[in-house]
Amino acid sequence: MIAVAALLIAVTVLWDQPDAGGEWGVLAVLAVVLLCYFSWGRRYIGGDGALPGLLYAGVLLVALGVGIAFDPTFAFLQIILFPSLWVLSGSTRQAVVLNVLTIVPITLGYWAFFGPSGILTGLGASVLAVAFSLSLGAWITSIERSGAERARLLDELMAVQGQLAAANREVGVDSERARLAREIHDTIAQSLTGLVMVAQRTGSALARVTDADPADASAAVSALAGARADVELMESMARDALTEARGLVAAIAPVRVESTLAEALHRLAERFERETGVQVHTELAALAPGAAGGGASGALGAELDVVLLRCAQEALANVRKHARAGTASVGISRSPEQVVLTVDDDGVGPSRSPDAGAGGGFGLAGMTERLALVGGTVRLEQASPRGSRLTVAIPLAPTPDPAPLAPPLAPSLAETARLVVRGELNSTSRSLDGKKGEVQR
Repeated sequence: MIAVAALLIAVTVLWDQPDAGGEWGVLAVLAVVLLCYFSWGRRYIGGDGALPGLLYAGVLLVALGVGIAFDPTFAFLQIILFPSLWVLSGSTRQAVVLNVLTIVPITLGYWAFFGPSGILTGLGASVLAVAFSLSLGAWITSIERSGAERARLLDELMAVQGQLAAANREVGVDSERARLAREIHDTIAQSLTGLVMVAQRTGSALARVTDADPADASAAVSALAGARADVELMESMARDALTEARGLVAAIAPVRVESTLAEALHRLAERFERETGVQVHTELAALAPGAAGGGASGALGAELDVVLLRCAQEALANVRKHARAGTASVGISRSPEQVVLTVDDDGVGPSRSPDAGAGGGFGLAGMTERLALVGGTVRLEQASPRGSRLTVAIPLAPTPDPAPLAPPLAPSLAETARLVVRGELNSTSRSLDGKKGEVQR
C-alpha cells in the first residue's frame, strides 16, 4: 500500500501533468485511502467478509473512480485494489461481485476526465482488468482450497498413524504378556509344581518317622534318609527356579537411557557370566565412534539399540536354558546397508536342543516378531565345529540428503493422504484391531 501510494505520488508530481488542481486532488484521494487503510482496513485483510472490511472495499472503489477523474494515471491503484477485494471478501461469489463493480468507478472516472469519448476507453480497460483479476483470483483460490484440503488430509493421516501406533503398542504389550506367561508357565511354574510335590513327599516321610515303632530303628533311619534326599532335591529345584526367575528379570529389564549399546551389551555379558559361569566374549568394535561403516558417531538410534539388546538377551537366555555351553560370544558388525548381531556358543547345537522340535521355541518366535517391526531377520544354525550360531540382521535406512528431499515430499504426502480418503489405511487399522482382539481372546 505504501509503495504504490509513493509511486503514484512520484508519477503525479514529477512526470505527469494533470489539469489544474488535479495534483492536489490525487494527493487528497491517496491520503484518504492511506488513512482508511491504517485506521481499520488492514485489520480485515484476509478476513471473513465482515461489514467493516466491505466498507473499506467500498472506499477503495470510490477512491479509484475519483482519482481517475483527477488523473487517469491513478488507474495504477488497481495493482492493490483487485488483490484487496479478493482478500477482503468472505467468499468467491462476494469477490466476483466486488470485481465486477470495479467496472463502474473506472468507467465513470474516464468519463469525468475525457468526457463522453472516454466511456468506451474506460469500459474496455475496466473489463480487461476485471477479466484478468477474475482469472488470476480463481486460480489462486483453487490453489488455496487445494492446500486446505491437503492440510485436512494430512491431519487425518497423522490421526490414523497415531491410531496405528497405539494399536501396534497394544498388540505388542499383549504379545509380550502372552510370551512372559508362557515362559513363567514352562519354567518357574513347573519348578514350583515340582517343589510342592517333593515337599509333600518329604512330609509323608517325616510322618512315617513320627509314627514308626521305636523298636524298628531301621525304618526310621530309612525314612530320614529319604527326607534328607528330598530336602536336597528341593534346594536344587529352588536354585534352578531362582536362576530362571533372574533370567526372566534380565530379559525384561529396561535399557538404561544414559548408556550406549556397547556398554549395555558389556554389562549383559558380565552379568550372564557371573550367574551361569559361561564365559562370554564381546566383539563390539563396530559400535565405536568412527568405526568402518559406522559413520561419525557409530550410533544406531534408540529403536535399533533396544531391538539389538533385547535380541542379545533372548539369545543368551536360550544359551542358558538349552545350549549347555562353556563359552559364548556376542558380536556386532556393521556396513552402510545393515547391522548384524551374532551370538555363538560351543554347546550341543540347535539340532539337539530341547526346543528344536518346536521350531526354536517361544523366544525365537518373539525375536522374529520384534525384528519384523524394523525389517530385520533372524537365523539359527549349527556352528562349526560345534554349538549354535544365532544371526540377527537389521537393514539400515540410507541417510537422505536434506536439500533434494524437500521437492518430492509434498506429492508423496498427498498420495498417502489420498490413500486415507480411499480408506486403505483405515482398513489397515481395522485389521490391526482384529489382530488385537484375537490376542486378547
